[in-house]
Amino acid sequence: MSKGRLEAFSDGVLAIIITIMVLDLQAPLGTDLNSLKPLIPTLTSYLLSFVFIGIYWSNHHHTFQAIKTVNGPTLWANLHLLFWLSLVPFFTRWLGEIGFNQPIPVALYGGVLLCSGIAYSILTTVLIKLQGEDSLLAKAIGRDLKGKLSLALYAIAIPLAFVHPALAYALYVLVALMWLAPDRRIERLLTDSHSDRKK
Repeated sequence: MSKGRLEAFSDGVLAIIITIMVLDLQAPLGTDLNSLKPLIPTLTSYLLSFVFIGIYWSNHHHTFQAIKTVNGPTLWANLHLLFWLSLVPFFTRWLGEIGFNQPIPVALYGGVLLCSGIAYSILTTVLIKLQGEDSLLAKAIGRDLKGKLSLALYAIAIPLAFVHPALAYALYVLVALMWLAPDRRIERLLTDSHSDRKK
């Protein structure tokens, strides 16, 4: 089964998610910089969520560059990921309106991030099973220590939100910063693979 439609559909959904988030931003009523102060939580939550969606889009793109075909389980695993990501705008808005010091919004925001991370892990597992353990993707993913560490930090942050919400939110920021450094594993292996074919 061709992967093109899955990639196009996923790109469209992620673009809509970002569009919904930006449409939720309200302009300040005042004309000076002080009028932006009440919007700081909203802008901060938007920025963090935008970064997370961007990270998922980038990794999704690289992952699908390393595979040739998809199957039924891949489609469902991809939809599962998109489901959790589609909830990000709702929790972003709630977090932006309530602030980072309320435990339940902070914990539920982390819950969506955790479920999105788990869904991405499931997707890569399904793809590796389809492509084979000796595939380019399997070699690139390896033990996926960064992915596992991210899930662990989310799992720590969610209960922490009920004790210290701001610190839990800081852990979400830390995960985003970890992934902002580009993951070159797939790109490097694809380049090496093309070079080997030319020899």
